[in-house]
Amino acid sequence: MLVHLRRSLVMAVLCLLFFGFVYAFAGTGVAQVLFKHQADGSLTANGSTLIGQNWSQTKCPGRLLGSCVFQGRPDALGPYAGSLSPVAGGGDNPLEANNIPGKPGVLNSGESGATNLGPRSKVLLSNTQQLDAYWKARGVDPTPDLVTTSGSGYDPDITAADAIAQIPMVSKATGIVPATLRALIARQTSGAQLGFLGSSYIVVLNLNEALAKLR
Repeated sequence: MLVHLRRSLVMAVLCLLFFGFVYAFAGTGVAQVLFKHQADGSLTANGSTLIGQNWSQTKCPGRLLGSCVFQGRPDALGPYAGSLSPVAGGGDNPLEANNIPGKPGVLNSGESGATNLGPRSKVLLSNTQQLDAYWKARGVDPTPDLVTTSGSGYDPDITAADAIAQIPMVSKATGIVPATLRALIARQTSGAQLGFLGSSYIVVLNLNEALAKLR
């Protein structure tokens, strides 16, 4: 019996050492050598290309907030930014914790996921109208993507059509001619993954970093 217990103990220790340490360190080492950018979170100087950011609060001298950059899906702007009641209010900002009105220092945890508001929802209609007005104030005729949230609440990507719709806004705020912005969008457009998975897309972070170099 002691022999069996000793063997079991030795096997447990060996498995712990191998799978708990050796395997983990080996995996980390391989990832750092072959896929360092991805293993480090796909980070750039301004954030990660894997998660959307709230570009609507970007300061643009002499212009409306967010008008000098391209923006992503509206998970963190308009009626979706900081709602105390995510369902009734149309959604919460999934990218940051929000201050609860009247309670300094108390945060309302950020959430991800869809709002689950149906097509007959008056709240959804109101939120969409607010977002439409947000874009119209910036000279943008918004696409459906720009007035509806993504399923996850974290999408870092938009379509070329979403970016093209924002050209009048960005051109007016930056002074860059529309033709140059169209060429920039074309260069930043990636095809479907493996050629057939999904559709073409643009990472908003990469697009805005390229835009900053033009400016």
